[in-house]
Amino acid sequence: MTVEEIRELINLATETGIDELEVQRGDNSVRIRRSVAGHQELVLTQPVAHAAAPPHTGAAPAPASAPLPAKEPPKEAGPDPNLQLVRSPIVGTFYESSAPGSPPFVRVGERVQPGKVLCIIESMKLMNEIEAEVSGIVESKLVMNGQPVEYGEALFAIRSN
Repeated sequence: MTVEEIRELINLATETGIDELEVQRGDNSVRIRRSVAGHQELVLTQPVAHAAAPPHTGAAPAPASAPLPAKEPPKEAGPDPNLQLVRSPIVGTFYESSAPGSPPFVRVGERVQPGKVLCIIESMKLMNEIEAEVSGIVESKLVMNGQPVEYGEALFAIRSN
């Protein structure tokens, strides 16, 4: 996970008011928590065999002496009940358009209706169209084009009407 991707996740948590956001890619994961005072906590974890110091992002690190409690994955809606996360129904590769060089199916800020194709997840050489289930405005894209995604990983945040 790059520093730029982590910054995007921090911005998403700030903009949407989500109290906690956790993203996992393979053995690596990042968890961003907002405290009552609005400070953010960033926790990066890596496999023990490849453990390295997390990149400095200006966010407060977790206290070394206090283990993190097990948390449930982010829910479909954070503190804002109008914000819906579109999650990947399968493991595969995320594509924002139908072909390289083609415009993306949707852009941040675009209004969508149920049934509108948001992206494609390629899995086992099959192209699976992921459609919007709610009407609203695409508030953020949470995955980079060509990136592998896990089952249940958040792909888009849509602010429903």
